[in-house]
Amino acid sequence: MKKIIALVFIFTLSACAELQSVVDSLPNQVGVDNATIASGLRQALDFGIEKQVSKLTQKDGFYGNQLVKILLPEELQKVDRTLRNVGLGSLADEGLKVLNRAAEDAVSEATPIFVDAVKGITFTDAKNILLGNDTAATSYLQNRTQTALYAKFNPVIQNSFSKVGADKIWTDLITRYNALPLTNDVNPDLTDYVTNEALKGVYTMIAVEEKDIRNNFAARTTALLKRVFALQD
Repeated sequence: MKKIIALVFIFTLSACAELQSVVDSLPNQVGVDNATIASGLRQALDFGIEKQVSKLTQKDGFYGNQLVKILLPEELQKVDRTLRNVGLGSLADEGLKVLNRAAEDAVSEATPIFVDAVKGITFTDAKNILLGNDTAATSYLQNRTQTALYAKFNPVIQNSFSKVGADKIWTDLITRYNALPLTNDVNPDLTDYVTNEALKGVYTMIAVEEKDIRNNFAARTTALLKRVFALQD
């Protein structure tokens, strides 16, 4: 009996070691190296930009999309409530809308930045990213690009504020709010806030496409995507 138990124990350890070995060498066993995997991941991100981020550049791309719609920052929610309570709901609606318009405008100008960023990515740990969670490639992109993209997005958002009239509307809105009795004056940095929310929205939509490619075979519309993502099925 002891011999049987010992044999089972040895077999179990051997099986675990073999399984780990299979995972570690998976791409090589099926003829897909890290460079090919990296190309597939880059293509998935490119598709996310092409198919999903492009939707954000359209009118109501942010405002009409509940996944990424930019709401008021916490310190301005009291402004919104107060204006609606005193009959200025339409002004509050317009204030919210122009924040989203600025993001839509900025993304249309900054999309090439994302394309170049993806091209420049070298996936040094492509296999781990591929075998990671449903948004592992998007998270990798975000970690590698967010700081640089913020620096690019911020002035674009500022220009977009002027272009869509957000600066004028919010100056009027906050001026009216500050003129109300028993209110504390507010002056938030809306450019910073909308920049961060716009970036968050972009990464959210890229992740939507990555999830689809990972979980829906029909979304793998190229031979490269089919070959690479078959490894994580």
